[in-house]
Amino acid sequence: MNFKELFSVSKVFMKNPRYIFPTYNATIQTIKICDEFYAEEHHNNGKENAFRHALWNYLICKKCYTISGSAEVVRNWGDHITGLHEKLSPNQKLAKAMDLHNNRIGQQIFTGEENSTQEIISLLQQKMQQAIKITEEKMPESIQNELVYIED
Repeated sequence: MNFKELFSVSKVFMKNPRYIFPTYNATIQTIKICDEFYAEEHHNNGKENAFRHALWNYLICKKCYTISGSAEVVRNWGDHITGLHEKLSPNQKLAKAMDLHNNRIGQQIFTGEENSTQEIISLLQQKMQQAIKITEEKMPESIQNELVYIED
């Protein structure tokens, strides 16, 4: 990260300091789970990457919920912080659109109810089976609750 990017991230966390550690912990947990299940595959733009983005956002919401107590607030936080990540990361437009869509799937899945991480992993693995391959940045309206990917 360059100074401007680091400053942008710092500003966001200064406004929400209580979310720093839960967001960091969700990130670390997501990477560990994805490394265990999918090795390096989750770093490509396939279904494994879709899984990672949805899980990451779900876990951010879950871990921050213990602080805020509001599913809506933590969904907005997850959208904001992971949207900033996408803005600062060097991705192609189609990959960025895919990531943003899959981020929102993870946020939508979070309801504030207590689900085990294993239950969410199973749910997202089921969604991987029905994931839709996309070729354009604009998501068709028919794609609502499905994970999307761009590479086999």
